[in-house]
Amino acid sequence: MTNNSIDQIMRLAPVIPVIVIDRVEDAVLMAEALVAGGLPVLEVTLRTPAALDAMTAMKAVKGAIVGAGTVRDPAMLAAAIEAGAEFIVSPGLTDNLGKAAVASGIPFLPGIANAGDIMRGMDLGLDRFKFFPAATSGGLPALKALAGPFGQARFCPTGGISAATAPEWLALDPVLCVGGSWVVPSGPLDPAAIEALATEAAGLNG
Repeated sequence: MTNNSIDQIMRLAPVIPVIVIDRVEDAVLMAEALVAGGLPVLEVTLRTPAALDAMTAMKAVKGAIVGAGTVRDPAMLAAAIEAGAEFIVSPGLTDNLGKAAVASGIPFLPGIANAGDIMRGMDLGLDRFKFFPAATSGGLPALKALAGPFGQARFCPTGGISAATAPEWLALDPVLCVGGSWVVPSGPLDPAAIEALATEAAGLNG
């Protein structure tokens, strides 16, 4: 196992912040607050024009492991890698994206919602997945059922998870971490509030 494997990244903290950032100038303070609170793995979603530059800026923060989320195709994958992404998260899994990600060698966490998705990933040699959108794809019962036939698979449920529900997910053996946007609330940047939320999230367990 390499030092940058997705499994090791998933095990660093119980929560991966899912970040939607509008202002590059907020990036460093946001990353510093999250890392100080004990959440070093940062998923910057490629949903805003600022995302790639914000990701590059966050990489300067000591202890931060910065990846790109909402990667949907090989072109976005290439742009994220060029911007310095240390891991890649996708909302779903296609053969095109999966093959490109595997060929790049970057740690890759593809989104899955059903057994067919997991089998497609395993055909590519993948066994670490994002269960997305977790709350509306059947929730805990669905993931328990999916985990049964795929004993080696491990998951990061994301989508509709809160500080209140995260412990239920983390209590499942196949769940290594959860993704959550609640640790980075929308609105004006408040580093102290983010650090407090991160500290709380870092202490969660199942």
